[in-house]
Amino acid sequence: MTSNLNTILLPEKQEIWQETLNWQPDETQQQMFQSIYDEILAVNRHLNLTRITEPDEFWEKHIWDSLRGVRSLLTSVNSPLRIIDIGTGGGFPGLPIAITFPQSSVTLLDSTCKKITFLDQLIAKLGINNVESIMGRSEDIGRQKKYRQTYDIALIRAVGSASVCAEYALPFLKVGGLAILYRGNWTDEEMEGLKPAVEQLGGAIESIEQFTTPLSNSIRHCLYLRLISPTPVKFPRGVGVPAQHPL
Repeated sequence: MTSNLNTILLPEKQEIWQETLNWQPDETQQQMFQSIYDEILAVNRHLNLTRITEPDEFWEKHIWDSLRGVRSLLTSVNSPLRIIDIGTGGGFPGLPIAITFPQSSVTLLDSTCKKITFLDQLIAKLGINNVESIMGRSEDIGRQKKYRQTYDIALIRAVGSASVCAEYALPFLKVGGLAILYRGNWTDEEMEGLKPAVEQLGGAIESIEQFTTPLSNSIRHCLYLRLISPTPVKFPRGVGVPAQHPL
């Protein structure tokens, strides 16, 4: 990979990719990950997209972590998927997933205008043609016919409690679709609270995976929620209500 003297290179970590995900990026994908990193570093001082800027930490917590959530799909997806990333922020996990699954379409949803403007510019600059962005709140967008019950996969990371995330995510899914909730710690008590909420939304907890990140050895979890029947029309509730009054 060519670079100028000012470029801070992301690590490639091909052996770690292979060992942890049974997959590794090709040269084009690695260059795209690098370009995302370059652009975020360039604007981060005034846009505050992420606190994570050191290259190893960025690789682990933004690139690797994004793809760990879809590990089972990396070697098994044969047909295009429709994917939505709710509360995408700087584009994670949606952008690395879009780069990894170029035949699938990815929607990046965020309520902050500056972040969506940045992502639109980044998408255009990198020529990522399978991504669109939407500015808005999931409580509003999830009620719109164009987006409701439309997606195969809904991704949501670091956006409130698990039951709140479920209420944001499940209305976007087709029946049979999968919501992937990226979490840090996870407890049995949280599980007890999540199960009835997911059932109200038409879903079921399919699995919970605990894993350790490869560089910092941090414990993380991914929750996989399957939509069994259409989410009732009363969900999601109005803007702010899920967070103020979780199911």
